[in-house]
Amino acid sequence: MPTEPGKSLQSADNEPPKKSGWKRRWHKIVIRLILLAIVLVILNSTITRIYDYWDVGSGSWFSRFRGNTWNLQRGAAIVNHPNQFGDQYSSVRYLWQGWSPADSLWFYTTTQGSDLLPYDFFMELRDPATGKLFRSEDNLYYYGYLPQTSTRHNPDALPVGFAKDTYIGKDYLGFTCAACHTAQVNYKGVAMRIDGGPAGSDLDSMLQKLAGVMRATLDDKTALASFEKRVLDRGGDYSKAKDVDADLENFTRRLTMYEIVNRSPTRYGYYRLDAFGRIYNRVLEHIVTQDQLNEAMEDLVKEGKLTQQELDALRQDKNTSILTGKQRDHLVFRLSQVLPLKAQLELRNKLFNPPDAPVSYPFLWDVPQHDYVQWNGIVPNAGLGPIGRNAGEVIGVFATLDWSQQPGISLSSVISGQGWSGPHIDYKSSVNVHNLRRLEYHLNSLMSPKWPGDILPSIDQSRVHRGELLFSQFCASCHTTIDSTSPKRRVVAEMTSLKNVRTDPKMAVNSVKYDGLSGILRNQYTTSGAGPILIDQRAPVAALLTKATLSVVTTPSPNKSVIRSFLDWADDLITSFLDNDIKPSIKRGNYEPDTTADPFVSLLSYKARSLNGIWATAPYLHNGSVPSLYDLLLPPNPEDAKNPSAAVECRPVPAGVEYRPCKFMVGSREFDPGKVGLKSAGYDGFVFNTKLPGNSNAGHEYGTKVLTREQRLDLLEYLKTL
Repeated sequence: MPTEPGKSLQSADNEPPKKSGWKRRWHKIVIRLILLAIVLVILNSTITRIYDYWDVGSGSWFSRFRGNTWNLQRGAAIVNHPNQFGDQYSSVRYLWQGWSPADSLWFYTTTQGSDLLPYDFFMELRDPATGKLFRSEDNLYYYGYLPQTSTRHNPDALPVGFAKDTYIGKDYLGFTCAACHTAQVNYKGVAMRIDGGPAGSDLDSMLQKLAGVMRATLDDKTALASFEKRVLDRGGDYSKAKDVDADLENFTRRLTMYEIVNRSPTRYGYYRLDAFGRIYNRVLEHIVTQDQLNEAMEDLVKEGKLTQQELDALRQDKNTSILTGKQRDHLVFRLSQVLPLKAQLELRNKLFNPPDAPVSYPFLWDVPQHDYVQWNGIVPNAGLGPIGRNAGEVIGVFATLDWSQQPGISLSSVISGQGWSGPHIDYKSSVNVHNLRRLEYHLNSLMSPKWPGDILPSIDQSRVHRGELLFSQFCASCHTTIDSTSPKRRVVAEMTSLKNVRTDPKMAVNSVKYDGLSGILRNQYTTSGAGPILIDQRAPVAALLTKATLSVVTTPSPNKSVIRSFLDWADDLITSFLDNDIKPSIKRGNYEPDTTADPFVSLLSYKARSLNGIWATAPYLHNGSVPSLYDLLLPPNPEDAKNPSAAVECRPVPAGVEYRPCKFMVGSREFDPGKVGLKSAGYDGFVFNTKLPGNSNAGHEYGTKVLTREQRLDLLEYLKTL
């Protein structure tokens, strides 16, 4: 057999085995590298999880290894002096809900991307009138926020639901899910913390006070100089006084404009917020284009509500959209400096909708197991629904929205439905989609709290069986009973139309009837219960919110390295689809279905859910208009129903007759085990007037007119067992 010169037959025959050996060695190297990468990913995930869940709220590193760790204090602070409502407590008890102390503290402190104001500012801001820190325990507890002690992941002892968020290299103070979804009820000096329960806070009043303190600091040269020094001495994000002044002015204008836009004729008080109304307005603020804003202001000139001179002072390049934070801040500055207050209010009325339908904060146990969520079932829980819902919530609590127009297209713009031609809108923001997915998964293990018979009076078992029969007769058709401890549990929302349930319609009506300028979302498609919708110049805000949140969710985080951001982005989208056991389904109940003529009409209804843990979620009805479960089993006063105007005083109640209270106090956390609700009289709290718009206590009267007092007490005892 011929061979090449200089090579023997034996060497020629041996060449293939040498190449084969090299291939085998290369394959081994690749396999080892892949295995190493897998090990590193697992190791990184394990270390991250250990770090995230290391904080148990105890000063001792070894506390986690001692006995029953679930009942550790979890950083809860004691309030042993009466607040403005007379509330105080000398001990804190956590009820068993399936979460360890580390689970609770991770939920309290994990950022979701909320950026209310610079962290250095929050830590050093003092009220010039009193000299007291705004963040002081007494001040924030006044607004209903639960105090905490310093722990590993909360070294500055922020209240429950307050956390540091870092966005583009700068630290901010923001809110976590826990700010609105952690409850506490007190009984004879014992505080019961309830994870996932409705918060007792008054966010609206707190934000108004914060904006007032910031304005007062800017107006007081001595206070401003002192504030500058304290911020600079922290050695944080600021090294120059002029930068402190610029950002203080900037964030003060943001909050002031936020106040103006979201002013509601009906005060919220404690335990409530019109979250959707405020989320809607933030979306409308950030999607409106400069052209549309100019058109709106020209309309005000024609209507005599704005002068041409004022318009000229505000006019900017018509080709520029109000997309980036800088442009938004510039607009707020021009509005606050040039327009008189009356003109600002007129412009607000042109662009935004009043958030005048406050509702109770929903409780979170079993939320991942629902098919539809929110009081009127506006959000499906299938697919990306949970992350989209949570992204909308972060938008409402001051996520930084750096939305901007960019040339060409991106993978995110294609996925979000912006098409295959540029330019596209980049929905860059501080919304931490990765953490939102983790938080939603975290809620899978949260269970409803059981009635604590060792703290509260024992349940009267002699009444429970009779109460269960009454529940089956009057309640069970809408409020199905589930095994609250089963990992396979599902909650099917039972929808009831407004005309049948007859509770206050305002929240549901607003969600359907509110619309706004579509701006950067115009000519894109979004979904509804009746099929795809092409977004016109004006569109229902429900449709705009759905489109905007989808776009935010499909945009990689700008806060991480390119590789880390892409991996988290891909992981979040894939996991959200594959790990979500809730699949698309039709709504159940007695409601008007969506049609092509009215694609959101199904939202004119309210959702009933399983009532496990209902004892711990006062006040009741979707708008918090009933202080206790016993009161809910009473009918409303028919004389008040005839005269719903707040201008007409509450009608007197005849002797021997019981009705739902027309007015009651809100604010105290003291629990009333007899009525199963919160203390609603005998102190100077927030007056809840059910005759104000959005506050009606009518409706949901199933059986209330035929039950005797003894039957109500029987039913009440059964409800305690759920």
